[in-house]
Amino acid sequence: MFNKVLIANRGEIAIRIMRACKELGIKTVAVYSDADKNSQHVQFADEAFYLGDSAPKESYLNIDKLIDAAIQTQADAIHPGYGFLSENASFAGKVESANVTFIGPSADSIRAMGDKAESKILMKKAGVPTVPGFEGLESEKDFVKAAKEIGYPVLVKAAAGGGGKGMRVVNEEGELSEALQAAKREALNSFGDERLLIEKYIADGHHIEIQVFGDKHGNLIHLFER
Repeated sequence: MFNKVLIANRGEIAIRIMRACKELGIKTVAVYSDADKNSQHVQFADEAFYLGDSAPKESYLNIDKLIDAAIQTQADAIHPGYGFLSENASFAGKVESANVTFIGPSADSIRAMGDKAESKILMKKAGVPTVPGFEGLESEKDFVKAAKEIGYPVLVKAAAGGGGKGMRVVNEEGELSEALQAAKREALNSFGDERLLIEKYIADGHHIEIQVFGDKHGNLIHLFER
């Protein structure tokens, strides 16, 4: 059991993690930027550590600052919450290298499945059907060509992160340039990664998600669909 956990996030998710820790008798450390100094998650934690400027890249996306905060507060684990660095393999790896436990998947697992572009490539290699699309594109010209091949409407989305951030539906070529720029900005600000992929947009689709939990001891369960 951990003695102290630093939550590398803010808002509701940080509070939910803190409540779970308190039920288990684990002390908690909140982190905050200038914009969040009076936020509820800061007041709710046992300790609070100031990260810096309000811009996410200077606070919640700053890996070195977060690890330094854990070391200075003597936290033996970091919980990333969701969004921000929760699906960042580099963050998970650096946390472990600092002899702090990362509460979440291993860096290798995140590298394989936390990145939408990499996970689609992995699924294709395994013969799993995927939505038609392209990964690894860089120039706007490449995206225009890909969209024509896929057929409109298309969905432009961030390769990293989740939660619907960095996603834009594009119905025709005239909308593509603006959608690419907007999705890149949002992805960079939310996840520190501006890479995008493009795929066929499925209108009126139903999102079916199967959650699977496994641990390093070989235990594996699923939580049905949602």
